[in-house]
Amino acid sequence: MASTDESGHDTPQASPSGTTPPSRPPADGAAPGTGMPRWLPRAMVLALALVAVFQLGSWAFHQLIGLLINILIAFFLALAIEPAVSRMSAYGMRRGLATFLVFLGLLIVSAGFVTLLGSMLAGQIIKMIEDFPDYLDSVINWVNGHFHTDLRRVDIQEGLLHSDWLRKYVQNSATGVLDVSTQVLGGLFQLLTIGLFSFYFAADGPRLRRALCSVLPPARQAEVLRAWEIAVDKTGGYIYSRGLMALVSGVAHYILLQALGIPYAPVLAVWVGLVSQFIPTIGTYLAGALPMLIAFTVNPWYALWVLIFVVVYQQFENYMLQPKLTAKTVDIHPAVAFGSVIAGTALLGAVGALISIPAVATLQAFLGAYVKRYAVTDDPRVQGHRPTRGSGGPGLLTRARGVWERRPGATEATGHLPADSDGTAGSGATDPGPDPENSGPTDPDPRDSGEGAS
Repeated sequence: MASTDESGHDTPQASPSGTTPPSRPPADGAAPGTGMPRWLPRAMVLALALVAVFQLGSWAFHQLIGLLINILIAFFLALAIEPAVSRMSAYGMRRGLATFLVFLGLLIVSAGFVTLLGSMLAGQIIKMIEDFPDYLDSVINWVNGHFHTDLRRVDIQEGLLHSDWLRKYVQNSATGVLDVSTQVLGGLFQLLTIGLFSFYFAADGPRLRRALCSVLPPARQAEVLRAWEIAVDKTGGYIYSRGLMALVSGVAHYILLQALGIPYAPVLAVWVGLVSQFIPTIGTYLAGALPMLIAFTVNPWYALWVLIFVVVYQQFENYMLQPKLTAKTVDIHPAVAFGSVIAGTALLGAVGALISIPAVATLQAFLGAYVKRYAVTDDPRVQGHRPTRGSGGPGLLTRARGVWERRPGATEATGHLPADSDGTAGSGATDPGPDPENSGPTDPDPRDSGEGAS
């Protein structure tokens, strides 16, 4: 038997031959000889791996942000030309050929516009350079006449040619030529990338939708196809409505410029129409700056007339033309459109400002299909009007009078029954009397004979 101490508890016995007793087995999950759980090293390795994957993904995203933006622009461009391509393919034309013809038409129109605009700008720059000595002489004569100086054009030209400012400007311009060339090549490469992706998106639209729906259950497939259809309708409608407003704006400004005798009136009209419609918020003012500058070279008063016409036409477009043309295509509130443009500019710059309105219109139409709406009650407060006195039930004075007349003893004091809240007598004030159709006898009222009620 095991030995016990005086308190009755078992005392540990010494192990034979002087050896130590075996230690207690380690707790579950703990490494032998240490207090660290077995899962902790693996958790640390997993956390480090997740951090590394996140850093790698963030680096890859920042490196590919330009390509992703180009793909986004190409996708919206494909949605914009989808109605035209689908209509042409419905007549039996191959979808690839229809997409090619649409892109060819867009390319011809864009090339013609850029060529005409470039020739106009080149002609104006050459004219300004040729007329620069005359402008300089007029400025010198004005300064000499008002400030009693003796300036000469030759002295000013020699001072400019031998100035350090001109030498530094020429050096910086020579250095910036390479930067401009790089930017031009980069812009051409971006245009090629956008055109290639948009061509594939438009030409292989059915195949792309089939591949996307093949990984989704049938219920999700219907939602994706519905969202795609709404996006096509809203984006295409936005582009076509803007194109129609650009045509109207171009014709109106062409009539004004032609009447004033401004040179290059057709090109300036096309410039105003396109820039004012496809650059949100500030496009109108950017578009009107170039015709004003050209008109100023002809007559300063013509520039003022152009400014007045641009402002007046903008108001006519905002309040008369645009609501009618965009009511069935991009029906969003002007405040929502302005906020979406600001948000798109903050996120993606000029690209976000361009695609923000059709994106928000698509999202609004898609959510509107799943949001249940109810009929609004005919309440004047809906229109912002407060209810008039007496239209919303008994007034405060009427209700206070009713409460006062219902107080205990009010019947004996007034000699009549209390009135209801609507001013009429109470339920005991009227006695319908006996039914004329009831021929049966009725009990006489003891109050009629002058006897009191028992």
